Amino acid sequence: MNAASPTAAAGLRNGAAWVAHALEAEGVDTIFGYPGGAIMPFYDALVDSALRHVLVRHEQGAALAANGYARASGRVGVCVATSGPGASNLVTGIADGLLDSVPMVCITGQVGTPLLGTDAFQELDVFGMTMPIVKHSFLVRRVEDLPHVLREAFRLAREGRPGPVLIDLPKDVQVGAAAHLPAHVPAPVEPEPAPADAALAQAIAAIAAAEKPVIYGGGGIGIADAVDEFRQFVEVTGIPTVLTLRGLGALPGNHPQLLGMLGMHGSRAANIAVQEADLLVVVGARFDDRATGKLAEFAPFARVIHLDADAYEISKLRTADIALPGDVGAGLRELAAGALDHPGNGAQDGWRQRCARNRQRHAARYDAPGQDIYAPALLKRLSELAPDAIVSCDVGQHQMWVAQHCRFAHPRNHLTSGALGTMGFGLPAAMGAQFACPDRRVVLVNGDGGFMMNVQELVTIARCQLPIKMILLDNSSLGMVRQWQELFFDRRYSEIDLSDNPDFAALARVCGIPASRIEHRGEVEGALAALLAAPGPGLLHVKIDARANVWPLVPPNTANSQMLDSNPNDKKAEPAHALPA
Repeated sequence: MNAASPTAAAGLRNGAAWVAHALEAEGVDTIFGYPGGAIMPFYDALVDSALRHVLVRHEQGAALAANGYARASGRVGVCVATSGPGASNLVTGIADGLLDSVPMVCITGQVGTPLLGTDAFQELDVFGMTMPIVKHSFLVRRVEDLPHVLREAFRLAREGRPGPVLIDLPKDVQVGAAAHLPAHVPAPVEPEPAPADAALAQAIAAIAAAEKPVIYGGGGIGIADAVDEFRQFVEVTGIPTVLTLRGLGALPGNHPQLLGMLGMHGSRAANIAVQEADLLVVVGARFDDRATGKLAEFAPFARVIHLDADAYEISKLRTADIALPGDVGAGLRELAAGALDHPGNGAQDGWRQRCARNRQRHAARYDAPGQDIYAPALLKRLSELAPDAIVSCDVGQHQMWVAQHCRFAHPRNHLTSGALGTMGFGLPAAMGAQFACPDRRVVLVNGDGGFMMNVQELVTIARCQLPIKMILLDNSSLGMVRQWQELFFDRRYSEIDLSDNPDFAALARVCGIPASRIEHRGEVEGALAALLAAPGPGLLHVKIDARANVWPLVPPNTANSQMLDSNPNDKKAEPAHALPA
């Protein structure tokens, strides 16, 4: 490929070249993919395109890198794969994007239209296979359909609640003559309407009358680019606030009204406040089970105001007393203005003080006994040393430790697989984030289980010299599965032993990435400083205690008030570290 400017559509010789032109016209600069037979005409077109193509080592890496690119930037992420197994390898990354509302366009090659339905070599019904995990699927049957399909694909990916869109592109459409097609013009994205005035007036009155209000913020705040409006609303009202996993960063970590994350591994202060509240102001959240615990016992005394861009989420799981479907930013501005005109009653002052005392009383501690490296303390220190970093993390115990002990300046600084819980997410998502934000520091926090699921992308990082700083927390086990087997399966440990892990530092070095290993607490400070200061990519392999658990924990199908700080079956409780004082 070259750095030529986008070619006029009239000069494009075939459908594949026209698609490349359309991607450029949509503002796409980077795509992630892996070539193969049915997508080969598109790869030929890339030679004459200004698009930067990142060759990953597995198609799942392409989908998750596009996913991370979109999460970090707010722009549409694009991935490309060939037909059959290439397309099916994208599926997990596409599903992850749907469940976390990530704007993506996924392009797959397909056998020629005359071969559809014949079980031709590498033919799969990708259109049908992906239908449940995309906002829309397109199977392009004619070159003339390309302008409509590309316009609609990008519009749908961006508009309303974002999400992935699939374009299945038969080979004969790619090679078909396209000089007669018009130049691509992006479709406008219709803004969400503001919530209804009458409902807003009801919400303003309810907030003013409440004695124990709590704001419950989720991932929809960042998706709607409404972080500033959310912060202003919290400042004006002074209402204690809890955030979901995907909502972290909507308030700065040190904000006086922030009680922390709620839910299964949320803070005690957050969960107590929600369970005692008489009003929940829900903004861009969806009452998922990891946040609510036993839904029937969640916030039992609270009326609910629910503001969300997706009207279908309102009253889906918890009935909203006041429904505010529409533009999240506009709704927050109106609620903040109304709060200035109708300040809360005096009882809210005592409530704020109670919540603040609980936050202080149940603050995390980091004085773990012994000399083993204590992961929460390491992550807290990482957050202090790199406060503005984009942190991509995988799934497992370390995911919860990151959520509990790192502080994020913005939701886009925290990349995590929330709804799907995709192991293998962290490494390729970090790649996508670094391509999206080349001047930003990107840090990967991974566990040994998830790391091995897309470890091949170390080669991609090395080849592209992406300056990603990787911290690998290695407990030689599937830690979260082990913790659940300890707590809920009577310590009948089954298939969680990863003690035969490779030497991860050596593995990174073989791939061309500098790496080091630490095992003792006294090594943490110097190792983190060296990792962050070094140019280019680097990996820090950190050995941690295989017996370490994530606390607090709300057992499944249990009210959030029933938080555990240790195994209730143990005669002696675990040492109180990173636990309530």
